[in-house]
Amino acid sequence: MRPRSLALAAAIAVLPLTAVSLGVSTAQAAPAPRVALPNTVNPAVAHSEKKGDVPAEQQISVAVSLKLRDTDALDRFLTAVATPGTPEFGKYLTPEQFTARFGPTQAAVDQVKTYLAAQGLTVTEVSANRQVVSAHGTNAQISQAFGTHESSYLDPQQQRAFFANDAAASVPADLAGVVQGVSGLDNHAVRKNRLAKPNSVTPHTASSTPSGFGPSQYDGAYNLNKTGADGTGTTVALWEFDGYSSSNLTTYDSQYGLSGPAVSTVSVDGANYDSAPGQGQGEVELDSEIVRGAAPKATQLVYEAPNSDQGEIDMANKIVADNQVSVVSISWGSCEPDTTAASMTAVDNAFKQAAAQGISIFSASGDDGSRDCTRSTSGSSVKAVDFPASSPHQTGVGGTNLQVSGTSYSSESAWSGAGGGVSTVFNKPTWQTGTGTMRTVPDVSSNADPASGFAIYTAGSWQVYGGTSAAAPLWAGYAAQFNQKAKAAGQPVLGEANPKLYAVATGSGYAGAFHDVTSGSNQDFPAGTGYDQVTGWGTPIADGLTTALLGGGTTPPPTGGCTAAQLVGNGGFETGTAAPWTTSSGVVDNSSSQPAHSGSWKAWLDGYGSAHTDTLSQTLSVPAGCTSASLTFWLHIDTAETGTTAYDKLTVQANGTTLATYSNVNAAAGYVKRTLDLSSFAGKTVTVKFTGTEDGSAQTSFVIDDIALNVN
Repeated sequence: MRPRSLALAAAIAVLPLTAVSLGVSTAQAAPAPRVALPNTVNPAVAHSEKKGDVPAEQQISVAVSLKLRDTDALDRFLTAVATPGTPEFGKYLTPEQFTARFGPTQAAVDQVKTYLAAQGLTVTEVSANRQVVSAHGTNAQISQAFGTHESSYLDPQQQRAFFANDAAASVPADLAGVVQGVSGLDNHAVRKNRLAKPNSVTPHTASSTPSGFGPSQYDGAYNLNKTGADGTGTTVALWEFDGYSSSNLTTYDSQYGLSGPAVSTVSVDGANYDSAPGQGQGEVELDSEIVRGAAPKATQLVYEAPNSDQGEIDMANKIVADNQVSVVSISWGSCEPDTTAASMTAVDNAFKQAAAQGISIFSASGDDGSRDCTRSTSGSSVKAVDFPASSPHQTGVGGTNLQVSGTSYSSESAWSGAGGGVSTVFNKPTWQTGTGTMRTVPDVSSNADPASGFAIYTAGSWQVYGGTSAAAPLWAGYAAQFNQKAKAAGQPVLGEANPKLYAVATGSGYAGAFHDVTSGSNQDFPAGTGYDQVTGWGTPIADGLTTALLGGGTTPPPTGGCTAAQLVGNGGFETGTAAPWTTSSGVVDNSSSQPAHSGSWKAWLDGYGSAHTDTLSQTLSVPAGCTSASLTFWLHIDTAETGTTAYDKLTVQANGTTLATYSNVNAAAGYVKRTLDLSSFAGKTVTVKFTGTEDGSAQTSFVIDDIALNVN
């Protein structure tokens, strides 16, 4: 065996000859097999009338979404980081850490870019978190790249022309492992704001003086004025598909004596509507004014994106990659049956990153009750919920009719327009209670009935607005208050809110943290005691809820139960990167000099034939209640040493305790499976570390692959 550095150089040197000798001409190559990408056809196609073909030269922009890696480990992390008492609680990741552990690899991005370019498409952008590759080209090029046929359609429900692919998109088989989906193959999906005007109930007109609830009333009703916080030091993102006028926001502030950081705009994909806001202006200004009323000192960033699948996906990924906010308010959505599932998955992947980074998201649940498709293609006969409110990685906010006595809470009932029901896309998360296997919506609620609406200054006059569009920013304002209080108490920000909100709601402190709304209904679901599919767990008692949530920071570790799982991240090193391992230089390797046990990558410690030390370590949490924790790995030892003296050694440790030692004496052909018991570390955080030490003479290589820690 040559010294390792020379062996690597030799392997690299012969690659061109190998490539030439194995080369096959293009003319001889069979067509590459393709794999269909599920859920890439807009549901509107099935209900619409085809009018003809899209011209071959028409330009189309697409967003290719890439799959996250190690999703089982990601799910475990999201549970742990939101659970008081676990070692990971509140230890949120940076965008760079998330991408290194769970995001697509740079190799996957390069593979997609190379393919798109080979089809004649122009790659315009790669999201900073590597989850989206954007490109554009002619219809002919798009059709060739994704195996689609684009047609012109007429949606009879909306009397709206659009284009769409007739059948599912596909990609070559070698891309199917990294590509999640493709968005932009149709232009049907448009997000609608969840804003309701009271003139649909009782005639109202624009006014020069405000009517409806102002900050003193909704802050007083929900005890937002009793938390001792005003949002100082926090930042909230507003998720928008239209613009606003700063002068309208200033008028609102002046009317109610509010002051705080100036609102600023963040453009997504070049969108900026502020010079000429459209019909959604009232929505944007409502969102900003409600957040200002609830958390006046919070900084507001208005993210403005094109109103399309690609615009929504790009906005979600930009918010998490920017990592400038701890709270997001969303008042736009579309009903699940009329939204391409591949696009929803792409957005939800970004929401997973938000949860990992400690960002709370609150989304309006819709204003068409349990028939969310009433104003879209599927129509009012279909029970449906709204997305993004149906995503399990954000908090869906329903609506109520609020009655006050002065500035104090009087009573509440469910608003008949409040969106709620059962998702057909997302499974029920572990923290959600109740029967059934699918996610239910909403999670919480607040005032939304336009008959008990909010005073909003928009488009140069005072209006009274309601809708769950008003409920989501109110909860976002509360989250900003909470994050300020948490920081002062030395505790983590709220992060993914639902696991914590449900823990409070199902505990003994429920009555002191929520107003349980028990009367009223939407079309299919009545309000009732505890959780319901109109108001969720109810509306906030802000001071009591804050106390309950902050108290959760001292909850002892869970002691019961253990779900069987494999805990090691990237145990086979097939990501091509070390993360989440910590290694010395050059350990993660795919050279042919030392083959992997499986796949192409492995960890190769030492092998230099000179004094050298390599390390490989990962920190894991063994759940309390697990009676078995078994560390397994495949080890190959190759050596040039002779005799029975242990010159070169590999030590395996857990939290500094040596579990096993191997040496050049244990060298053998092939891999040997090793098993070590870590059961004594149940309920603890443990750092598993491999240390290879080589002396100054003949080389010994310690090659490790397929590491796992199985608990049950």
